[in-house]
Amino acid sequence: MDVVTQLQRQFVEYTTSLYREGYLDDQFTQLQKLQDDCSPDFVAEVVSLYFEDSEKLLNNLETALRQDIVDYKQVDAHVHQFKGSSSSIGAQRVKNVCVVFRNYCDAQNLEGCMLCLQQAKTEFIVVRNKLEALFNLEQQITQAGGSIPMMA
Repeated sequence: MDVVTQLQRQFVEYTTSLYREGYLDDQFTQLQKLQDDCSPDFVAEVVSLYFEDSEKLLNNLETALRQDIVDYKQVDAHVHQFKGSSSSIGAQRVKNVCVVFRNYCDAQNLEGCMLCLQQAKTEFIVVRNKLEALFNLEQQITQAGGSIPMMA
């Protein structure tokens, strides 16, 4: 088996595991379908913008939750934005934490919010590492002269 075939098989297995383990959902597949020869780095660009925005949002959330008087409406607005952007790239686990996070905002439960912030950070870091590994694998495939297998 040549290097390209091996990398492609690795790519398919890895991508499948990301869906199976709930890190990604169909929205990520939709993103991939928008990528073509005219915009070969489309997904990587969209996702790297998501990474940048998410880091800012997580910092904003941390700051907002550390105030003497927490403005839960502001916290909820940040969580809502984070949920939306996570949802738009298919980061399912991050989105799911945000759903719970918003419930704690509604209840003005600081402890619950802090817990969700930690969870959101953890899930974000995990999905970022996993997507970076996926893009790295894509690069290896194209550098070896292969094409990226399309997932069904």
